[in-house]
Amino acid sequence: MKIICVVKIVPDVDSIVCDVENNILTGNAARMMLNPDDACALAFALGVKAGDPDCFVEVVSMGPMSVRPHMEDLLRLAVDRGTLISDPMFEGSDTLVTSAVLGRYIATRPFDCLLTGSHSLDGGTAHVPVQLAETLGLDQMLGIIRIDPHQFDSTRAVFEVEDEKTVTTYEMEMPCVLSVTRQSGYKLPYVSLSDMRRDVSDELVIITNQDLGFSETEVGPTGSRTKVVNRYPKTYAKKDRHIVGNDEEGISYVFNFLKQKGFL
Repeated sequence: MKIICVVKIVPDVDSIVCDVENNILTGNAARMMLNPDDACALAFALGVKAGDPDCFVEVVSMGPMSVRPHMEDLLRLAVDRGTLISDPMFEGSDTLVTSAVLGRYIATRPFDCLLTGSHSLDGGTAHVPVQLAETLGLDQMLGIIRIDPHQFDSTRAVFEVEDEKTVTTYEMEMPCVLSVTRQSGYKLPYVSLSDMRRDVSDELVIITNQDLGFSETEVGPTGSRTKVVNRYPKTYAKKDRHIVGNDEEGISYVFNFLKQKGFL
């Protein structure tokens, strides 16, 4: 089986302050990390590979050359191929152009499934997975919290998607684009000490516009149909945790909770 994971290296939002009035980001903007949703998607792919050594996992990202060290870190896991799409012409591209660039490269690669995150910390629009699927002519699903590893192969995938009130199980024919959320809880494996010291600088494949052949009017700000009008910080609320016992008090608490949420 061949899996391509499309990932993004994003600013660590906890180290950045948004100046809403001036529409700029301040703080440690140089602190970067693998997007959490994308990390879950890659973790699942590596879990599949752990159970099937013949599974081939490629990680693809589009970004500036400054994210190269982060891509090299992913190669120190069990990733078979790392590809960074980077060219000054692509800087300032919106999600539509980004999807077109990613799609042109991915269309040249063999794969059974594309795995992505659902949202990115620095955008949150969830545009790229959907637009990438449209570019490649594939079916796609957002918000996946679990993929059944026993029903995931080169012909089909069975997975669960959670909304506000229900969890729904879907089956989708391969090839397709599956977009995972951080709520899935998939965790990347730890890097071994020997791999931490391994030089992978020659293993990362760099793709530029010379390989893809876009014109200047198709990419960057000129080719983009949208632009950022405003920025604002996104905060994640910490949910309260309440543990109850299997007694009258606990049963009463659960009953009242479900009634308050409209389930009863």
